Amino acid sequence: MNIKMICFGAMALSMVTGSALAAGQTGTSALDDPAKMQPFYTDSSMKTMVSKDAFVKAWKAMSPEDQTAMMTACADEAKNANAANSHPEFCSSVKENGGSK
Repeated sequence: MNIKMICFGAMALSMVTGSALAAGQTGTSALDDPAKMQPFYTDSSMKTMVSKDAFVKAWKAMSPEDQTAMMTACADEAKNANAANSHPEFCSSVKENGGSK
């Protein structure tokens, strides 16, 4: 009876943990939100960055939570650098202009 309860408990725990991990790994970050990223680019395709002064102004207009989320996402991209990381210019600007308050 004890083995049966341990096995059911382990199975339930693995199911809950698996679904929680699956929900947390959607691949989206603050850098993938067009509404948050648009003020930092001059064009709608988000290819050309704004000037340094405009970047700092847009950065200061963001909420502290959004700033923290973007800095965290940039740090994650730097740790897991690969071809899929598509924001190196933005992240270097965050570190240079916005990361230090």
